[in-house]
Amino acid sequence: MLSVIRVHLPSDIPIVGCELTPYVLLRRPDKTVTTDDVPESAPIDGQFLRYKWYRIQNDKKVAVCSVHPSEQATLQCLGCVKAKLPVSKSYHCSPKCFSDAWQHHRVLHDRAASAVNENGNEEEEVFGRFNSSGSGVLNTSLSGSVSSTSLTNGSTPLYPAAVTQRSGGETWFEVGRSKTYTPTADDIGHVLKFECAVVDVETKVPVGPPNAILTSRVIPAPSPSPRRLVPVNGVDVMGNIDSDGRISSSGTFTVLSYNILSDVYATSESYSYCPSWALSWPYRRQNLLREIVGYRADIVCLQEVQSDHFDEFFAPELDKHGYQALYKRKTNEVYSGNTQTIDGCATFFRRDRFSHVKKYEVEFNKAAQSLTDAMIPTNQKKSALNRLVKDNVALIVVLEAKFSNQGVDNPGKRQLLCVANTHVNVHQDLKDVKLWQVHTLLKGLEKIAASADIPMLVCGDFNSVPGSAPHTLLAMGKVDPSHIDLQVDPLNILRPLSKLIHQLPLVSAYSSFARLGVGLGLEQQRRRMDPTTNEPLFTNCTRDFIGTLDYIFYTADSLTVESLLELLDEESLRKDTALPSPEWSSDHIALLAEFRCKPRIRR
Repeated sequence: MLSVIRVHLPSDIPIVGCELTPYVLLRRPDKTVTTDDVPESAPIDGQFLRYKWYRIQNDKKVAVCSVHPSEQATLQCLGCVKAKLPVSKSYHCSPKCFSDAWQHHRVLHDRAASAVNENGNEEEEVFGRFNSSGSGVLNTSLSGSVSSTSLTNGSTPLYPAAVTQRSGGETWFEVGRSKTYTPTADDIGHVLKFECAVVDVETKVPVGPPNAILTSRVIPAPSPSPRRLVPVNGVDVMGNIDSDGRISSSGTFTVLSYNILSDVYATSESYSYCPSWALSWPYRRQNLLREIVGYRADIVCLQEVQSDHFDEFFAPELDKHGYQALYKRKTNEVYSGNTQTIDGCATFFRRDRFSHVKKYEVEFNKAAQSLTDAMIPTNQKKSALNRLVKDNVALIVVLEAKFSNQGVDNPGKRQLLCVANTHVNVHQDLKDVKLWQVHTLLKGLEKIAASADIPMLVCGDFNSVPGSAPHTLLAMGKVDPSHIDLQVDPLNILRPLSKLIHQLPLVSAYSSFARLGVGLGLEQQRRRMDPTTNEPLFTNCTRDFIGTLDYIFYTADSLTVESLLELLDEESLRKDTALPSPEWSSDHIALLAEFRCKPRIRR
């Protein structure tokens, strides 16, 4: 007889839009244990598994806190109500929660240009009135609109509204009949119930009682304030990314670079400050996808993309949005885990904007082997390889633009673009290895540049702060021999120091905030820049580290920067909050730049 041993969910806090996949442990008639599904189309000994999902709905719907979505709301901001902001943004779980979040929360009011109370009592209008017990405008009996009793997916009814009535005003609405379920907005504030039953294939009658599990109340997916594109050409206008993605004119294109934080690294030990539900991959992948798709970049360079997540999620999901995908997995000479969870670099491009010409894969392990064979004495090769072999890679893609800004003087001229995407070694004590990897990549790009007149972009997580030797080499084309990082070179792989040069005219895209233009938008961004390095104050923000590690470099002789995605400041991340968080699902922030190809000079 088929029997269910155990049913549980990876996280008991369901979030709107994030698929719930229960873990169901079965015992087969032969006493073996499995987690495989047993559908009606493939029964075992005349039995199969039937699944049902229910929404447990009380007479009163419970509102949830906008800051701590796992907590019930007791307070509502009347300023949000007056400004007609989304009602979910107005709820807070306590006066302290509201007070702590005020600096961030008031931005919502400013953006909505909320009107001042006609009587001039703005403070009361915004904060509401607190009674002596400390509760606010809303108390524990806070109720909102009750969801419709019709069970729909869009406008199509899924199931009849027949439900099982329970005592105390509690009603069960059947909302799904598959193993997985994705909560909708109608589920917010309600508990879900998952039911798994062994059913006789002939009679369709359950064999014994079903196994069931209840979730916590469904919470809305946190939504950070949208980041805007800021022109760097002096025009004091900031615009949101359009719904159709056409943020650029016909002669420009946008590039996104983003370390998305691999699931294998997103542990509760490393990020104990992030709620477990917000750290779970089912939640983070949906949040990351929403963010990435929302930017509507023409080219997307992602780092720390697990091999299985690329194949099973990012490639098929971004394909739906018109992207072609290329991937280079890290090598596995050092990594000892499951090869499917090795991360790598993924580059996507919009098929309506670019076509694929060529792909180069850089494996720094192979370069390390060649280097040691040529330079290191035989008795030192093993220790040298132990230092140099770190599995890092780079993915270089040559694309051809399907648009042109060359004008009538150059009709039909091909516009090629070379895009490098890399993730440099993370270990801070291996400064020589970081610099060697960057130098190796640049030498490869120089060979491509020598063979074709082609604009270049170098994107990624370089694990190097502004002013470090790798950053200096990229930005300045050389490294001063007295640079402190050069003191770490036990293998002499950086000697002679005169070789640490390159001829590519690379410039960091975000330095444009410091170098170009005037206007309120640029001034705000400059305050988020380091004036000594002309780089952002941070692109990586955890409890243990805050600084810039990610860059988009471009060849300034062939490309110009038109606009940049605005930077976050620490206030945007909310008080005492690091990354990842419920709003931002990586410990890095995304960088995005809009470029224009410079017209070629006819010779």
